[in-house]
Amino acid sequence: MRHLGLSEASAETIRRAHAVHPITAVQSEYSLWSRDIEDEIIPTLRELGIGLVPYSPLGRGFLSGRIRSLDDLDPDDFRRRSPRFMGENFDRNLEVVARVEEIATEKGVTPGQLALAWVLAREEHAVPIPGTKRVAYLEENVAAAEITLTDDERARIEEALPEPAGDRYDETSMRLING
Repeated sequence: MRHLGLSEASAETIRRAHAVHPITAVQSEYSLWSRDIEDEIIPTLRELGIGLVPYSPLGRGFLSGRIRSLDDLDPDDFRRRSPRFMGENFDRNLEVVARVEEIATEKGVTPGQLALAWVLAREEHAVPIPGTKRVAYLEENVAAAEITLTDDERARIEEALPEPAGDRYDETSMRLING
């Protein structure tokens, strides 16, 4: 084995695994919408020289601003069962998107580009993996790498956004992450 990676691992698990064989990268959900890895996991990755592969850097598409109601999702879309997309949580999370859109408009970029640029600006050794089904969105996502955010802009973005409403996953799935 030349390279090993982990997914949704706790700082303790990362340390234990790295002691056995150097870990190259850890994949975890990380975005303006999901920042729970900042307290323990990201400092561990920095200390050990491990890269971060943030998945869902667009908040499962929500931060792109293209999802305005559950009708924008296919009937069998897994997000319909995600706590952040349900009931009052969905409506409260639209407020997060509105703030992202406001700042993106001022910056002259799309909300998705702002969200990706923020991830890239936060973590030097991060390679986010936004999902997309369309070439136009792929091109939009790639262009985010050219966006520079000042420290003041990053701070403003972070301060402007409330915590998202609802957990990332249902209760059963939440017990399986960061183990």
